[in-house]
Amino acid sequence: MHVNWQAGTSKGLTGKFSVPGDKSISHRAIMLAALANGVSRIDGFLEGEDTRATARIFAQLGVTIETPDAQSRIVHGVGLHGLRAASANLDCGNAGTGMRLLTGLLSAQAFDSTLVGDSSLSQRPMARVMGVLQQMGAKITARDDNFAPLHIHGGQSLRGCDIDTRVASAQVKSALIFAALYAEGTTRIHEPRPTRDYTEAMLKALGWPIEYAPGSVTVHPGGQLNAGQIRIPGDISSAAFLIVAALLVPGSDLVLENIGINLRRTGLLQALQQMGGEITLFNQSEAGGEPVADIRVRYSVLSGIDLPETLVPDMIDECPIFFVAAALAKGRTRASGLAELRVKESDRIASMVAGLRAMGARVLETEDSVEIEGGALTGAEVDSFEDHRIAMSFAVAAQCAQGRTLIRDCANVATSFPGFIELAQAIGMNLVVDTSGAPQ
Repeated sequence: MHVNWQAGTSKGLTGKFSVPGDKSISHRAIMLAALANGVSRIDGFLEGEDTRATARIFAQLGVTIETPDAQSRIVHGVGLHGLRAASANLDCGNAGTGMRLLTGLLSAQAFDSTLVGDSSLSQRPMARVMGVLQQMGAKITARDDNFAPLHIHGGQSLRGCDIDTRVASAQVKSALIFAALYAEGTTRIHEPRPTRDYTEAMLKALGWPIEYAPGSVTVHPGGQLNAGQIRIPGDISSAAFLIVAALLVPGSDLVLENIGINLRRTGLLQALQQMGGEITLFNQSEAGGEPVADIRVRYSVLSGIDLPETLVPDMIDECPIFFVAAALAKGRTRASGLAELRVKESDRIASMVAGLRAMGARVLETEDSVEIEGGALTGAEVDSFEDHRIAMSFAVAAQCAQGRTLIRDCANVATSFPGFIELAQAIGMNLVVDTSGAPQ
């Protein structure tokens, strides 16, 4: 289904709101609750297409999952060895996190599985995950040795070992961790740069013997997972679009409640504060082992920066909206170490560069870097390339552009931020579903 958006200049964003639950944590909560002993309740679950796909897959694998109300799940765990072979392919939809983490988990099962995805996910590289799992003894075959469908051959004896991931990816690391739960011997994982530690934190909270520090993880064998109550905070990746919009639109003063502020996810906040953004965290607490806070954002005059490369892994999903902030800041912004953006739902460097140039921005790109000269933007017709984060980024850019903007192919926003249009309108964004097919 093709959905286009029309957007224009906003007069200011105000109010106090929450955003949907964290997508990364929602995936992991379903997976680990399914492997736990006993019944777990998950609250704050993201009702997005990606996370629902993961829940459906575990139902196919023999796990009973109830939905007592929206954003809640009751998961009847089957224990570490209780999953059953599915009678059909396991469809991950657009969920790259789901597919990569499931590849690690299913590599350790006694039965065969086949993971499939939509047209976008079927073009995303999987060799990086397959390679490290094969070091543990997994047997996985794929189209062109890199793309879904992934055929995972069960009955393999996985062995713990020391593994250097060579790429800073929480998905690769987490796939290894899931496989390591079943491996014979201890598994030690080393990363070139620290990545988000949601899998490790949730495993520890549920009782598994695991040790971790920035850039390294040690998974010991022989543990078990204990069912419990899991509270999922608001997704900072979803909040990012509203945070940047409030910084950019004159007159804005916005409060976002109960947002997850895991240190490995707050790179964008640090970058925006370096640019002069007025962002305040308060009511800090903890939910389900994760730090949370309310975030107040006020309109600010931003200045371009040289983005510290050390921040990139902690804001990799937020880079598209960061590019929008850079395009509307004073002066020049440079960012490098961005190669991972080339293999997301779209080539996010190419997608953002094309749209920003269409809106009048001056942007230079290399394989792993961008240089953006801040200035005024003009409404234009831009393509999201069926990428939810690209669509929402240009919806924000349009709030500060002169004239109307048409954003094409926005249906995939439902994968991570259901209700985005309604929330955007409620805070004052000038954004509607397009019914004409052409800019007004």
